[in-house]
Order: sequence, then structure tokens, then C-alpha cells
Amino acid sequence: VLDSPEDLNNVSLCAAMSEEQTKKSPKGAEQEKPKNKTKKTGRIKIFTKHNKAKRTSEPEVPVVLDFNENLQRNQLAEASQQLFGREEQLFSTESADVKVDRTEDEEDRLHKDFENLKLQLQIVIHDSFETENQEALKNAVTAILQEEERDQHWEKAAEQTRPVWRPMKCREIHDNLLQKVVEKRLQRANEEESGAEKLSTSFKKDICRMGKRIQNDMLRVVREVQGCYPKEFDVCNMYARLYHQAFSMKLEELIQSNIELEDCIYILSWINDFYPKDVLQHKEVEPRISSEALGPLLPAESLKTLEEQYLSHKEAEVRTWLSNALKKEEEYWQTDKKPEMMDNYYISNIAVDVINLVDTAIKEVITILGDEVKAQRILFQLDSFLASYKKSTAEFLKGKNKNVPDTLKASLVSIKQLREYIETRENLAEDVKTAWLSSVADLRESCHRYFLGTTHKELKVHYRKLWTQAWFTGSQNIIEELLSALEDQIKHFTFLKPVCFEEILSQLHREVMTEYMRRMLKRKLKLKDKDEQETAASLLCEDSSRINALFLGMGSKEKWLSGVLPKVSEVLRLQDAGSLQLEIVTLARTYPDICERQVHALLQLKTNLSTMDIRNIKDSVNENRESPTSEPQPPFFCNVPVKRMLL
Repeated sequence: VLDSPEDLNNVSLCAAMSEEQTKKSPKGAEQEKPKNKTKKTGRIKIFTKHNKAKRTSEPEVPVVLDFNENLQRNQLAEASQQLFGREEQLFSTESADVKVDRTEDEEDRLHKDFENLKLQLQIVIHDSFETENQEALKNAVTAILQEEERDQHWEKAAEQTRPVWRPMKCREIHDNLLQKVVEKRLQRANEEESGAEKLSTSFKKDICRMGKRIQNDMLRVVREVQGCYPKEFDVCNMYARLYHQAFSMKLEELIQSNIELEDCIYILSWINDFYPKDVLQHKEVEPRISSEALGPLLPAESLKTLEEQYLSHKEAEVRTWLSNALKKEEEYWQTDKKPEMMDNYYISNIAVDVINLVDTAIKEVITILGDEVKAQRILFQLDSFLASYKKSTAEFLKGKNKNVPDTLKASLVSIKQLREYIETRENLAEDVKTAWLSSVADLRESCHRYFLGTTHKELKVHYRKLWTQAWFTGSQNIIEELLSALEDQIKHFTFLKPVCFEEILSQLHREVMTEYMRRMLKRKLKLKDKDEQETAASLLCEDSSRINALFLGMGSKEKWLSGVLPKVSEVLRLQDAGSLQLEIVTLARTYPDICERQVHALLQLKTNLSTMDIRNIKDSVNENRESPTSEPQPPFFCNVPVKRMLL
């Protein structure tokens, strides 16, 4: 097989000229006469347009082309048929009874003509991408199919009876030549393709130009070349496979030596983004090829090395970005400036910055690597960031900065944004998500505790009066004072984002109710008889109503807390041991976190209960609490401490 179309043309034309000279010589004329049969002319008839126009007035004059003329006009299917006739004449009638008398010269001339045909086929195939060559290509493909059929015909004959040129293997020659054509076109892409001049390295330019060459050539195959082939050639997939293999070999060569990071990123972008999307998935190419069958452009080991080089760099880069974002936030904390205000509440931008940095990096990795799982390595950089953020917040709270309250109010906005971001990561492992949410919860708790610690400190004087004799007799307006103090403290929660205000208010709501129950179970007040117990139950319900009304009216979402104290008041009100036992079991089923020690403390408020009654009630609770009759409420009693006692 010759690589150069010029070489192929020279050989073909020289062979044709030699054939013409042989025909003109007397000796050649004598050798052309067959001894045992009449020679066929090997010509075909062609009617000109001029003759067709005169068809009605005078006889048509055929233009008869011989083999060499068909060859020169690239009418290779017709030339092939002419050679078949001569081949049939010289070989096909030979049998045991009939011996064909043919000269060596006749066989040699036919062999040379077949070689000339083969050369001309190669020239046409070599020029497959020439637009003006399409008709010749179509004719050449027909000739190849004819020759393949003729090869199959001769396979049935004994080897010694076949012509020496059989099998011609034109299809194999075609396929091998296309491979060389594709490889050479990729080699010349750097000289012939434009559009990569602005790229920063020669490495990038080489890859870009090869990619553009494949894209342009595949479009020409789809638009022009495939029309010259029958379906059985599957020519689009053939070209896709050849270009894929050639591109793969070139890329493998380019990465043999250590490459710079930007070149690593560029080649990964081509492998996972540009090549699949812009070449294989081009709207005109994709329906014509089976891209899944092509396989990867690079071996797994080579690709892994490139990916690791890029991912390691990106992880370090993201860690630096996050560290710088936190450092910038810390520096702002140390100034005397108030946080930025938006819609009448303080905000911090650190969460927005961090989330944007991480998301942008993840999207880049997915684009470059084409793999969402590998991109999760970028998300994992949040782990060290959250740990650093917690540490920085703890250090800040130890300081004496006058802007601590306002800074924490702004931080609560970012903390909530981080929590929501983590919660919505669908591909994040549950154990990792749980750990990160725990870190964020710790951050929020440190901010809440700063505000609520001060609040409870101011309320402590009022808590101490609950469930005392003064509270029971009503000699002081204890609950009114508590509610008034609560309102004053809640007024300090200004300039908080509404959702953050709601969260801290709800937490304060839970803690006030918990503290109320703790004071009750301290057992400083003893209820001796039915009247005292019913009075205490009524006061308990009234306090519950007023406290919950205050919080719910201000925006707390903990409505379920309204039912806790009324449920407990029934234990105080009931006198019958059996009814009391049933009520305690119901309470334990509704609030599964209530413990035996708390049940004991609650029953000890009723001094008229015998030790046997208390023991029976506790035994009943232990036996029946595991069968809830309704949906259990959120945890409450587990946050109510009770002093250890003899049970």
C-alpha cells in the first residue's frame, strides 16, 4: 500500500501507458489473439447527450470505453467488470475435460490490470475527504464490493486453479488505508487546523488542533463520505473508531513525560468534556455512531495518574480558599465595625463565600473529570473548615470585644446557611453528614448559649420562687414577674434574622418549661391532701397557659409544649390509686423519655400516697410503657435533672 496519492497516480498512469504501447506493437497484437476461443472486447457502451438529443432523428452512436479509459475516469466499477470478463474467459471455464489454452503473456497483462485497478482504488480511497472525489469514491466502493464477491467466488476453487491475484482483499486494503489516512491527517492537524493560537502552551495547541481535526472530519464523514458507502460498511463507526484509536495513541505519547498542571487540566478537559460533548455527541454525529463502544481514550492507570495530580491540587487550593475566607472573617470580628445589615438584621457572608467556593470547585471537577463521586473529595474539605470555624468562634467568645452580641447575631445567619447546605447534600455519606451537622449544631449552640445564658441568669431569681409556699398561696405575683422579666429579656434579641429569632426563641421556650418542671420536681412544696393537690393542679395549668401564650405569641414553634404541664397536672388531681396508675402509664407512653426517678419525684409531691401505692404505680409503668397508644411527643423530661434519691 502506498501512502502518497501522487505516488499512486504516477504508478497507475505509468502502467496505463505501458499497456497502450503494448497494444500498438505488432508483437503485442499477435499475443492478444486467443488460440481456443473468441476474444471479448472488454468494452462498454456510453451514449452522449448529443446523441440522445438526436434519438428520434438518427441512430444512437455509442461511445465505447476500454479498461484504461474507465480507469482514468475513475469509473472503477465498470473497469472491474471488464476485468471480470477477461478473468472469466481465461480461468473460469477450465475443468478436467476442458483445458483453457492461455499464454503467460495474457495472464501477466490481466494481473497488471488488476494491480492497476487496485492502485487506482487506493488513490480514490486516499482522497476520501476531497469534495470533488465523492462520485469516484462511490464508484470505488462499488468496485470493492464486486471484488470481494469475486474473491468469495474463487475461494470455492482449488488453489492451483485460481488466478495468482486472488484473493484481491480490496476491503482489507481499504480498511488499512483508511487507518493510515486518519493517522496522517491527525499528524498534519497542527499545521492545517487553526483556532488554537491563543492557547498558552504547545501541548494545549496540539491537543486542540487534533480535536478540531477529528470534529471537522467526522462532520464531513456524516455529511459527505457516508453517502458513498452502503450500510454494511458502517463507515461512520469505522471512522469514529479509527480517529478514536489514533487520538488515544497521540495522547498517550504526550503524557509519557511529566506534564505541567495546566496541561494536565487541559487534557482531562478534552477527555471528559470537549471530546465527548463537542465531537462524539455533536447533534449530527451522535445518531450515526456508537460512542459507548469506543472505550476510554486513555488506559485506566494513565488516567488515574492525571486525575490524582489534578484532584490533589484542587483539594489544596480549596483548603487555602476556605482558610482565607475564615481568616478574613476573624479579622473583621476584631474591628469595631458592626456587621453588615440587611432587611433590619445582621448578616455574615462567610457561609455564602464558602458555599460558592465549594460548589464552584465541585462543578469544575465534575466537568473536568466527568465524575460526581470523585468530586465529593472537594466537599470533604468542609470537615477541616467546620473544625476551624468552631475553634475560632470559641476563641472569639473568650475575648472582650464589644461587638460580640452583634457579631454572633450575624454568625447565626451563616450557621443556618451551612446547616441547610449540608442537609441537602444527597450523595454525602450519612455518618459524615451526621458529624458535620453535629459541628454546626455546636456552633449554633455556642451562639445561643451566649444569649440564653445571660437570660437565664436574669430569670434565676424568679425561677427560685416557683413551686414554693409563696407561689402556692399567691401572696406574690410570681408568675407575672417571671413573664415580665421574660419579655424584657426577649427584647434583647433584636436585629436577628426572623428564622434565627424563631430558633433561639423556641429554644428559650423549651428551657423555661424545663426549668419550671425542674423546680416542681425539687419537691420543696408538699401537697398533703386532695384540696391542696387540686389547687396546685389548677395553678400548674394556669401557669402553663400563660407561659406558652407568651412564647407562641412571640413566634415560638414549640406548640407541643402547651400539653406537658396539663398532662402532669392530672397526676396531681387524681386521688384514686387505680386511676392514678393509669394516668402515669399514659404519661410515660406520651413522653417515653420520662424516667423512673422523675415518676418517683412526681408521686412524692402527693404526701397522702402510701409507699405501696407508689411502688405499684412504678411497677405498672415499667411493665406497660413500651406499648404507646399514640404518637410520642418530642423529648422533654430527659432535659429535666432530678436529684438522686432512694427509690
